[in-house]
Amino acid sequence: MYSKQESQKIKREFWVAFAEKYPRKWVLYDTKIKDFSFKFYVDNKKAQVLIDIEHRNDEKRLAYFDKLVALKNILEEEFVKDLVFESEYTLESGKNISRIWIEKTGIGFSNRNNWEVIFDFFFEKMNALELFYLEYDDFIKDIE
Repeated sequence: MYSKQESQKIKREFWVAFAEKYPRKWVLYDTKIKDFSFKFYVDNKKAQVLIDIEHRNDEKRLAYFDKLVALKNILEEEFVKDLVFESEYTLESGKNISRIWIEKTGIGFSNRNNWEVIFDFFFEKMNALELFYLEYDDFIKDIE
């Protein structure tokens, strides 16, 4: 097992290696929708690509989530299959958000042999989600 410092060092090396393999600017937080973001997540058990909707106003948060649910068939048929849609997801902090994600289990950042698999998973899934978002962002943004 790694110390906290060693684990942080490996994680930094992981993200640098990912950026070197796929040197591009990701949409991530630049969606032009308040508290609507794309995220990468990795730990020692899994890798995830996420869409988090964290709007403080539950009505608006759920309205954005419902827009994505309305596009679910298109999203899964043309972009990413096997997504998990959760309108009420509770973060460790206790905050409720809406989350859509896909994950690959049984892999982690501390095993360098997993890195290529994780990098390719991240690229394939995030790229597809971004392409989807860029095509349907006007529809998603229009919740009024």
